Amino acid sequence: MARIRPTAPAPEPLPPVPDRSLTPEGTLPTMIVGASGYRAYVYRKMVDGPQGAASPNLGDLVRVIDREGQHVGFALWNGRSRIALRFVSRAAQPPDLAFWSARIERATALRSKLLRLDEITNAYRVIHAEGDGLPGLVVDRYDDVLSVEIFSLGIYQRIGPILELCAGQLGTRHFRVGVDERVALQEDFAGRPLVSPGLPPRVTIHEHGVRYRIPFDGSHKTGFFCDQRDNRREIARYCEGRSVLDVCAYTGGFGLNALVRGKASDVTCVDLDEKAVVILKENANANNVRLTAVHADAFGYMRQMGINERVFGVVVLDPSKLIADREEVAPGKRKYFDLNVLAMKLVEPGGLLLSCSCSGLLPPTEFLGLLRAAADKAGRRAQLLALAGAAGDHPVALDAPEGSYLKAAWLRIDDRL
Repeated sequence: MARIRPTAPAPEPLPPVPDRSLTPEGTLPTMIVGASGYRAYVYRKMVDGPQGAASPNLGDLVRVIDREGQHVGFALWNGRSRIALRFVSRAAQPPDLAFWSARIERATALRSKLLRLDEITNAYRVIHAEGDGLPGLVVDRYDDVLSVEIFSLGIYQRIGPILELCAGQLGTRHFRVGVDERVALQEDFAGRPLVSPGLPPRVTIHEHGVRYRIPFDGSHKTGFFCDQRDNRREIARYCEGRSVLDVCAYTGGFGLNALVRGKASDVTCVDLDEKAVVILKENANANNVRLTAVHADAFGYMRQMGINERVFGVVVLDPSKLIADREEVAPGKRKYFDLNVLAMKLVEPGGLLLSCSCSGLLPPTEFLGLLRAAADKAGRRAQLLALAGAAGDHPVALDAPEGSYLKAAWLRIDDRL
């Protein structure tokens, strides 16, 4: 008698991709603002209200004027968000499909023609929100996949045609779209994750001759941290023959560069995310190198290394964002301070500490002051060699300076004389 195999359940249909038109129809609602200046957005408390009887719907493109009736620009509206208006254009005419296409073309030209990133990598940021004049939208390219983060209801409603324009410029075939839970609460909308049919579960990228495997399930942010590209390249200069500790290593970007390109004597990578540690090991195998991968809390591991009197020639400290909003500023600064005290104690005399912060609410001057205090607490002398930021595919708009979030302090650590 033949065995009857159970029928596999049919896969759930993919949710439809929002496809609101990029060309506005009819007369746009007009919103009055008390003061806008040249900021990329307007807070809800600065909006006086609509002009006339027509009130905008959530996500609408609106014309913005000041109290004197002067034209300010065109913005996406969300009256439920603390940021009620996100400017798309300051021109006299409303943005249409040709406008959006030209803006995306300008963004891709920066990466391909000016930065010439395609010559060194197949992974880079394509659109950096306000920095590319597309507020609320982050798009990273990983080979044939566009990985997207959305921070605005208006952008989410239009993501279908936006991705079509991006794919047309870049020749990519797949996409994945995510909305962080915190953002969904702030913007007050349920942003469902979206994926293209046949999206591969992972891709392999290369950067400066180093290979990385990018799995999309459970990955942080868009899957990889392209902002540290230049700093990953630079770390190799300091590693030859040295022992390297990569703390909060995620999938091993700094540690792998220390080994593959920097010829470090040995590398230890530490991360609390168990999945990241698994990928880190896979990345080491993909590059035919051996490193020590440790699944541990950064605080506990560095304390134990201090007790063991272990030191390293190079230490990289690149924690995740420790200050996500203003309520977290004080506790976040304390965590940065404690981490750096522990890290500085582990650097051999004359060695290097690369200390990073991706918290935009921590200004560079305060970060450097925090590092100065940490050196004093650790009993070390620290010399600042350079203060770097994100790679060039993360441009900063001068009307949105908070886009300059990443700080990478290159420090020579020595004993105090």
